[in-house]
Amino acid sequence: MDDPSILQFFRPQGLLPAAIVLGVAWFLARLTEGAFERAGTRFTEYRLTLHQTKAILRLMLWLGGLAAAVSLVFQLSDEALLALGGTLAVAIGIALRDLVASIIAGITILIDKPFQVGDRISYGGVYGEVIEIGLRAVRLVTLDDNLVTIPNNKFLTDIVSSGNAGALDMLVQMDFFIGIDQSLPRATRIVREALASSRFTYLKKPWNIVVSEVQQNDFVAVRLRAKVYVVDVRYEKALETDVTERVLEAFSREGVGAPAVLHRSVA
Repeated sequence: MDDPSILQFFRPQGLLPAAIVLGVAWFLARLTEGAFERAGTRFTEYRLTLHQTKAILRLMLWLGGLAAAVSLVFQLSDEALLALGGTLAVAIGIALRDLVASIIAGITILIDKPFQVGDRISYGGVYGEVIEIGLRAVRLVTLDDNLVTIPNNKFLTDIVSSGNAGALDMLVQMDFFIGIDQSLPRATRIVREALASSRFTYLKKPWNIVVSEVQQNDFVAVRLRAKVYVVDVRYEKALETDVTERVLEAFSREGVGAPAVLHRSVA
């Protein structure tokens, strides 16, 4: 007797119901995504948790829809399961190896949580906010509004860093340079006041200013490195802009000069 072929268990009449099931799964996934997006906008303090729950529910809906569609298209008797198992094992091993690896990696990411939806992460020179952890890939939006898609399985072997690790606030680092002949106490006070007065600063967490002498190209300068938490990761660049404007304006007003090689000569 010939080995059972997968085609003999194929049910053409199940294609339409399977398409309907997949359409329902897609509709429910979009409906869930919209509901959680609106909830995250309304309840800001729970935004990251809601986004993580949305990602898990969407994954479950798609997996359930795919399983139901397969059961409608194929007659899943014991013999069919045996045939499908052998045939799909070969197909998965050859044609769908990377896709299956990405799906398993996506489930691993959702369970292990090296990062989650809403986190700011750095991977392979790309920095942005995670907006989706899907069946196949993670999608990031960079700070210049580019959409970057990265296969899930890449995150199982490569290094990825998360700036906020599931929290709304995140540490932000800003550097300011002054000449070595300038007033360090005055410059430090200006940076400190700019940090404390910005509406984007999260003052409930500790912040500080690290001072060091650095050499860059042909000049020596004093670097004031401000380390402060932003109240919400979405305001990261707003915080940098606000603090930088305050510092530069105060430096100019109070006569704190930049390193000499930039625009002036040391007397």
